[in-house]
Amino acid sequence: MKAAILYAPGTTPKYGDFADPIVENENHLLLNVTAAAIKNLDKGIASGRHYSSEAHSEPRTLGMDGVGTLADGTRVYGFGVTGMIAEKGIIDKRRMVKLPAGLDDATAAALPNAVMGAGAAIHYRAKLQPGEVVLINGATGVTGMVAVQLAKYYGAKKVIVTGRNAEALHKLLSLGADEIISLKQTDEEIIKQVKELHASTPIDVVVDYVWGHPAELVLAALQGKGRATHKVRYVTVGAMAGDKVSVSSGTLRSSDIEISGSGLGSVNDDDMKRLFTEMVPEIFKLAADGKLKIETEVLELKDIETAWDKEISSGKRLVIVM
Repeated sequence: MKAAILYAPGTTPKYGDFADPIVENENHLLLNVTAAAIKNLDKGIASGRHYSSEAHSEPRTLGMDGVGTLADGTRVYGFGVTGMIAEKGIIDKRRMVKLPAGLDDATAAALPNAVMGAGAAIHYRAKLQPGEVVLINGATGVTGMVAVQLAKYYGAKKVIVTGRNAEALHKLLSLGADEIISLKQTDEEIIKQVKELHASTPIDVVVDYVWGHPAELVLAALQGKGRATHKVRYVTVGAMAGDKVSVSSGTLRSSDIEISGSGLGSVNDDDMKRLFTEMVPEIFKLAADGKLKIETEVLELKDIETAWDKEISSGKRLVIVM
């Protein structure tokens, strides 16, 4: 079969021939792959820098998940046991979702990772309750845009978003965001704006896709002054602005902030099961009905070497079709 093949960590994957995958147990199924998204997670693992990179060995096919058809013609999304940016892949039938009519392959391939990064963080880790206020730090990427829509879908009273791309920030207003904060402002201006919003409508949940210095600013803005403070559940999902933060001990001592993460390893087995049996099917139906939006850019498998490092417009997910 043809596939995107990684020969060494940190190198560009190559288009070439790879041995067909073989089904080895009753929980696995062979999928004729039609589309698979390239995500930051895929790139992070391929680079060798992601915390799960050591679980892989080369040469191998890339891509954590994808969509395609089973032997009986059923269209499904599946979580890969083998790499999914390939003409064939093995999926775990316990992490498989049938696609609803009206949902195209590119959208179906692009959505699940964003749902995992947004829905799992908001619903399972932060446990958002109807009527609460959410701040999404770094919301102008694909997952952030989905997070805005899901926060409102799960009942958020108000959604505050931050980001550097002015055009993308204003687009978020049409997706359900209520307030925008530009990360191009000075540190003092960002902290002041977050403080003012927190004072007027206390923030219950922060979902953070950038970490690094923007997270330091948000955390500094939440610092208390010695009196009882409003509890904030802070969930880190990504680290696009840096993997480490410096937080004052005084910030944590003076405010009721609960910091946790959402990602591979932190979402428990029961929630991972519900993700595939409940959340992803529900979100697929919303997308098929036009009630949830995600933008894609589509390229062919044969172009994987140029596609891998291609700069994609903010808010779009790159999808490879086979």
